Amino acid sequence: MLNNVLVLVDGSSYLFRAFHALPPLTTREGTPTGALHGVLSMIQKLVLDERPSHVAVVFDAPGKTFRDEMYPEYKAHRPPMPDELRVQIEPLHAAIRALGLPLLIVEGVEADDVIATLTRQAREHDLPVLISTGDKDMAQLSGPSVILIDTMKNTRMDPSGVEEKFGVPPGRIIDYLALIGDASDNVPGVKGCGPKTAVKWLQEYGSLDGVMAAAEGMKGKAGENLRAALAHLPLSRELVTVRDDVELPVSMEELKPVAPDLPALIALAERYELQRHLKAWQAKLEGEAGAVATPSPAAAPSGEPEYSAILDEAALDEWLERLESADLMAFDTETTSLDPMQAEIVGLSFAVRAGEAAYIPVAHSYPGAPDQLDRAAVLERLRPLLESPRHAKVGQNLKYDAHVLANHGIRLAGIAHDTLLESYVLDAGQNRHDLDTLARRHLDHENIKYEDVAGKGAKQIPFEAVAIETATDYAAEDADIALRLHAALWPCLAVEPGLRRIYETIEMPLLPVLMRIERNGVRIDVPKLRQLSHELATRMHALEKQAHALAGGPFNLASPKQLQEILFDRLALPVVGKTPTGQPSTNEDVLEQLAEQHELPRVILEHRMLAKLRSTYADKLPEAINPRTGRVHTMYQQAVASTGRLSSTDPNLQNIPVRSEEGRRIRQAFIAPEGQLILSADYSQIELRIMAHLSGDAGLLKAFAEGQDIHRATAAEVFGVALDAVSDLQRRAAKAINFGLIYGMSAFGLARQLSIPRAEAQAYVDLYFARYPGVRRYMEEAREKARERGYAETLFGRRLQLPDIRARDARRRQQAERVAINAPMQGTAADIIKRAMIEIDAWLADSDFPARMIMQVHDELVFEVPGDQADALAGAVRVRMAAAAELAVPLVVDVGWGVNWGEAH
Repeated sequence: MLNNVLVLVDGSSYLFRAFHALPPLTTREGTPTGALHGVLSMIQKLVLDERPSHVAVVFDAPGKTFRDEMYPEYKAHRPPMPDELRVQIEPLHAAIRALGLPLLIVEGVEADDVIATLTRQAREHDLPVLISTGDKDMAQLSGPSVILIDTMKNTRMDPSGVEEKFGVPPGRIIDYLALIGDASDNVPGVKGCGPKTAVKWLQEYGSLDGVMAAAEGMKGKAGENLRAALAHLPLSRELVTVRDDVELPVSMEELKPVAPDLPALIALAERYELQRHLKAWQAKLEGEAGAVATPSPAAAPSGEPEYSAILDEAALDEWLERLESADLMAFDTETTSLDPMQAEIVGLSFAVRAGEAAYIPVAHSYPGAPDQLDRAAVLERLRPLLESPRHAKVGQNLKYDAHVLANHGIRLAGIAHDTLLESYVLDAGQNRHDLDTLARRHLDHENIKYEDVAGKGAKQIPFEAVAIETATDYAAEDADIALRLHAALWPCLAVEPGLRRIYETIEMPLLPVLMRIERNGVRIDVPKLRQLSHELATRMHALEKQAHALAGGPFNLASPKQLQEILFDRLALPVVGKTPTGQPSTNEDVLEQLAEQHELPRVILEHRMLAKLRSTYADKLPEAINPRTGRVHTMYQQAVASTGRLSSTDPNLQNIPVRSEEGRRIRQAFIAPEGQLILSADYSQIELRIMAHLSGDAGLLKAFAEGQDIHRATAAEVFGVALDAVSDLQRRAAKAINFGLIYGMSAFGLARQLSIPRAEAQAYVDLYFARYPGVRRYMEEAREKARERGYAETLFGRRLQLPDIRARDARRRQQAERVAINAPMQGTAADIIKRAMIEIDAWLADSDFPARMIMQVHDELVFEVPGDQADALAGAVRVRMAAAAELAVPLVVDVGWGVNWGEAH
């Protein structure tokens, strides 16, 4: 459904910004296409986002305007349009018309004047206006029903936003612009009068006329400069004032978008090799909804990249000016450590245009190292930019850089894009999303490797010992490549509504939330873990002796070769699985199967479990305590699990057993500070509830709506008995079926889990589907949709590509089908808890509630809270977690608290 709004696109602003910000792409014949590609992507995203009832894309007309007649020097210093940009204008205009969007080019005036006139006409029709531009002159048009949007910075400005940005309200923007002048348009202002002075004068004297009237009594150099400008200030005011009385060739009714001319768009895309657009337009023409937009390699900048080291104040001043005026800046940090909580800055790199970047070394120390700018002084100079939400930033894994800056007291703001997350959302199935891999995959570029500049292994030197010349090429390239990767990846997200929504409303907002959780950390009871380690070692020793007795002699339990010999030669157990090299496997799945035939595999499994718990948690958690904070700080990885689930590292908190006594003991070592409590909030059976929602099965919906024990309800249905007559064995079987179906378990797997004949397990599955036909229907539809589309999708639009869904190999195809059924449930659960985290984090920040989020583990959020506030927090968290999604069944959240995580869980 269209929104009743007029969207006005400053096409000329789009054109120049795309040309300067994006990589200079060309066709195979050398025809430039970078701006053409970028503007089309931005316009389509804007229209897709806003769905306007009326729209106009406005460009400057060639030739002189009335301002040239008023002032012959107007724009006199502006260089002519580059030929490589000029040749892209005609195809761009053709493409916009083919998209069905009204295009306006009016001779004798500028695009700004056309936009101002349309804005006035829209107000007369009571039609709200969105003006998409990067031009500061447009701020004078802001009003109650006129919003300025900047798609490259992803910002919106109403009148209060204009005043916050410029220091004056929209009604004083003309006076403000007249005072400061405009070097790019050659509009004269008052010499030496910058934004701060202009704001000060206008606040003091009310208007430009008031400032001019006060000029005679104004002292000092400022007064001198103002008096010298009095003669031309009225002219400057006229030059910066946009006209709203232009005679236009269209009426408001004619500004309604029409259906796109897809054959014309496809012909243009083929002519100019716009592969991403071509695929989307072809899919639309063929009716293939949801076609995948695949990134094509972005061409490298023409010629060698220009990377420079900033070693003096003059160079720093120049780059600060460039960063201040940039629409989007890419940046990266070089540090003393990979641990973001302890790393210190060695240098920072920046890029604002493809192929150009700078590195600011601030802590390189080696014999003969040149003098560098002082780190503290540089960071203070950069602080306003880095902490400004108005200055848009892009980078690769900016959560790490945000931590590093926080170590120096800088709170990074304005994170607009992260190439790690762009790549992950576009194709979560890819194994790697690191900068080197992405550069190779999307830019056909081989990055300088860290080992190339710092060495390998024992001979590797710290980055601060790397020569600045070498470090500059490496560090500046990182910023440059991040900028170019964004230019390649973002258009692919922009044309995919579901993926863009995941990126913009879940993954990007989650980034600062995860950073805060990581910095909060959690306290650990070291003596408790030391005691647990001792007990585990004692039990492992006893299991080792038991294993030796069962094997008929001593052997190394950690040696696969010795275990193979004992299991398959000495004990003659069957080989039920093989390694990639063809050897008999002794992995966990194999040992589980063999444990049904002999006691030794069960002992080996228990020994492995205890050894893992001891090494990973009982022994390692105390070593992971940060000496500065006295806490353990896990790091959450957003771009690892293909379903959207978070993982954690250093330490991994996701693999602590939930139901075992050992797992409970480890959780008891996560403790609250004195006077506080640990509070745990956990979604109850969330994936089964999502299954009920997705399948729409009446039986499941009824059971959850009535708050029944879902496993007992399933057992009653499957075995045809009353709820109160369900035996423990029947409930266990029903639980295995409920969860088994989510994870694609076969009748064979169910039989093994329940230790029953396969035929009996198959009968259970058949009964289940007979009682819950909606589940079978959902599974069949999920497989069919995945075969048609090539991917599975969550409730919120997250995708998992399934390249094997049409594979001839039955094993690979069946695995893909299982994922097609499971991924929407696991992925939707991941999306829901992420949405809950974002909402709760914002609520905690706004409410000043004395609590903080300290962990996320699967479907559980963990908090620290004052002891007397636990009940209040429990209620608030439960409400917000339950409201994170609207399902056909209620989302239930179990909440508990105690002095440690074990008590709370």
